[in-house]
Amino acid sequence: MLVQQILKSKPDQGVVTIKPGSTIGDAAELLSGKRIGTVVVSPDGKSLSGILSERDIVRELGKRGVACMTDSVDDVMTSEIITCTASDSSDAVLGKMTQGRFRHMPVMDGDAMIGLISIGDVVKAQLAELAMEKEALEGMIKGF
Repeated sequence: MLVQQILKSKPDQGVVTIKPGSTIGDAAELLSGKRIGTVVVSPDGKSLSGILSERDIVRELGKRGVACMTDSVDDVMTSEIITCTASDSSDAVLGKMTQGRFRHMPVMDGDAMIGLISIGDVVKAQLAELAMEKEALEGMIKGF
C-alpha cells in the first residue's frame, strides 16, 4: 500500500502545526486540546522547522521540571526530520519508523508538507491489506 492511500483513508488530512518560537506550554496545550501526540513546528503550515512530540515534552519535564514550559519549542523539537512522499510504500515507512523509533512522519511533496502519518495509520493500512489478501486467497481456494 502507498502512503497516498493511507492519507486518503484518514478522516482529516490536515496537519496540526505550531509556529517556531511558541512555548512548550503552548504546544502541550495544543496537543492536549486536539488529543494528538505530535505537532509539527512550521512557520507557514507547509515547510518544516521541526517536530515536537509529547515524549519530547515529558523528557524535558523530567529533566528540568515545569520551568521548561516557558522555553521555546525550538529548544526541544527534533529538527532533523525523516520524511516520506505519497509514493512511498507503507512497508518502507514502517521500516523507517521502527528503525528510528519514532511514531509520526511528515509526508512531503517537494518542499511542501501535504500530510502527517502515524505508525498507527500505517499498521491499520497494512492490516486492511492483509485482510483483503486473506479474503482473496480464501476465495481462490473455495472456488469463488
